[in-house]
Amino acid sequence: MKLELALAIALVLAVGSWTQEFFPKEAHALNWGKFSGFWYIIAIATDIQGFLPTKDKRKLGASVVKVHRMGQLRVVIAFSRSQRCQSWEVTLRKNKKKPVFRNTLKGVKAFHVLSTDYSYGLIYLRLGHAGISHKSLLLLNRQNVSSFLSLREFLDTSEILQLSKQAVILPKDASCAHTILP
Repeated sequence: MKLELALAIALVLAVGSWTQEFFPKEAHALNWGKFSGFWYIIAIATDIQGFLPTKDKRKLGASVVKVHRMGQLRVVIAFSRSQRCQSWEVTLRKNKKKPVFRNTLKGVKAFHVLSTDYSYGLIYLRLGHAGISHKSLLLLNRQNVSSFLSLREFLDTSEILQLSKQAVILPKDASCAHTILP
């Protein structure tokens, strides 16, 4: 019993440190000019209960990311909800200590590009107010389809973030996504 408990604790500590190491320490190499523009949201994994509508009402999401000023991003995100397509716009500021953008007044604790080749992007998003925090993982793509490798990376990362049970690949209906075309 003691050995099983010690192994469980060691596993939790190893996974916890591995999760910390998984996230890049700095995003200075990211070219925000190349990353800016229109993106389809191909897949999402989130711990926000009831965020996604039922399967028959799901559609591709979309995001437009633009460099606003030095150290600021303007981000628009559109998702299909149970009633209709909804979009949100927020200006995020670069955190000086961490490789994330945030706007805590609007409830965005972290907008972090985990990986990209500028045709796809894997985004870690933390939202929350008043001590309540939610995490989401978004798979973005310039086209309304994604490669097997980027989907595999999304699924592997959602497993690491313990969001794999809530991971959803969205259907190719882009009617909601097209509401925010630039």
